[in-house]
Amino acid sequence: MINPIHEDLDLNGDTLHEECGVFGILGHTDAATLTALGLHALQHRGQEAAGIVSFDGRQFHQEKRMGLVGDHYTDPALLAKLPGHISIGHTRYSTTGEVALRNVQPLFAELEAGGIAIAHNGNFTNGLTLRRQIIATGAICQSTSDTEVVLHLIARSRHSSTADRFIDAIRQMEGGYAMLAMTRTKLIAARDPVGIRPLVMGELDGKPIFCSETCALDMIGAKYVRDVENGEVIICEVQPDGSISIDARKPAHPQPERPCLFEYVYFARPDSVVSGRSVYAARKKMGINLAKEAPVVADVVVPVPDGGTPAAIGYAQQSGIPFELGIIRNHYVGRTFIEPTQQIRAFGVKLKHSANRAEIAGKRVVLVDDSVVRGTTSVKIVQMIREAGATEVHIRVASPMIFHSDYYGIDTPDPDKLLANQYQDLDAMCRYIGADSLEFLSIDGLYEAVGGEKRDPQRPQFTDHYFTGDYPTQLTDLQGRTPSDPKPMSMLKVAG
Repeated sequence: MINPIHEDLDLNGDTLHEECGVFGILGHTDAATLTALGLHALQHRGQEAAGIVSFDGRQFHQEKRMGLVGDHYTDPALLAKLPGHISIGHTRYSTTGEVALRNVQPLFAELEAGGIAIAHNGNFTNGLTLRRQIIATGAICQSTSDTEVVLHLIARSRHSSTADRFIDAIRQMEGGYAMLAMTRTKLIAARDPVGIRPLVMGELDGKPIFCSETCALDMIGAKYVRDVENGEVIICEVQPDGSISIDARKPAHPQPERPCLFEYVYFARPDSVVSGRSVYAARKKMGINLAKEAPVVADVVVPVPDGGTPAAIGYAQQSGIPFELGIIRNHYVGRTFIEPTQQIRAFGVKLKHSANRAEIAGKRVVLVDDSVVRGTTSVKIVQMIREAGATEVHIRVASPMIFHSDYYGIDTPDPDKLLANQYQDLDAMCRYIGADSLEFLSIDGLYEAVGGEKRDPQRPQFTDHYFTGDYPTQLTDLQGRTPSDPKPMSMLKVAG
């Protein structure tokens, strides 16, 4: 029987939703097809919608669809509508703007200098403020996406070249972003001054590619060249003789790079390399450090799939406790499953996870998860494991407690809905979840797993505000928020 205390738990809200993924290529005859394949590799970064824009030498073409990449962009007839040698694409999970086709990127506009398409991963922390300013001066916005602000700023720039107008626009933007822009002859890539969101450069047959993760390069057999540096803008342009020039600039004031820690904890694919670090190796080391910090006497280590698997392998290796797949994930559950009655809702987590009873019954189980947000899924998982016959259930989390909301492209709950803020101590959290014990990886343990050194509180090496409250940029929109704006100001520590 379902514990009546937890009958109405919101399992769909108990996660940090993916941000977005971008992919672009210049000078290849199969540009749109390669973009579709790249987006397929980046599907984990956004499942709401996808879009592709191409240019064939005469006109721009765009196709946008709600749903998964594979549901639409495997159709040869659809790809035939996207001819040309240049293309950019985007997979979307909305962190700003409503879920609607008009907000699906790339966004395209006809400007004085010609057509331009833009796609970006991340959030602008002054996007709402700038949007209000440009609307007050007569601008008409066609979407509720913060990306559209960049198009307006480009259009208003007094610079003569498109590249300089683009740079002028992003100089006015705050926050975390990895952005691609496409004109008739140019593919432009830009990364925020702190390097919060990832962006890499590759090449295929000598043609430049930019994408959110290296796994997209692997998908199409492309070669990794290097990461786009924090604050860097790279302009690739087709010359009259058909060659491609590459111009790298650093228009932003130099700042220390602080990549997002959650790329390693949760977002990036395990087979990707982010800022020169293997994501899989980092997650496995998180589990090793977790076993050192929070040992427990148990019979089996079980990952909460799929995010907890590499850390659980590391935990098992360090502790000497056998690793088993005690939970089996169903990968074919849709995101819009209808739950019309409380009896059906009671199945909850079992729609996505099933206990492997043969590996759990009669055993003391260590459950390893990558993170805990609200804790509601943990409640259901623990209950499921107990019902499968476990004698003890110990939860070990391969990241620190989450205290603060994110404003750089990760969809997080308000601070007062986070488990770490709802209870006074670990014991209270553990009682809520129903486990025999609960422990989190320390911030130093996480830093050591990813970067090899402990956190420097005076100059943090990573973006880690969701754990520490140390935001790496100004949060302009929050400073001027109205009562109807989302996410309260409570518990914020804004970097100066």
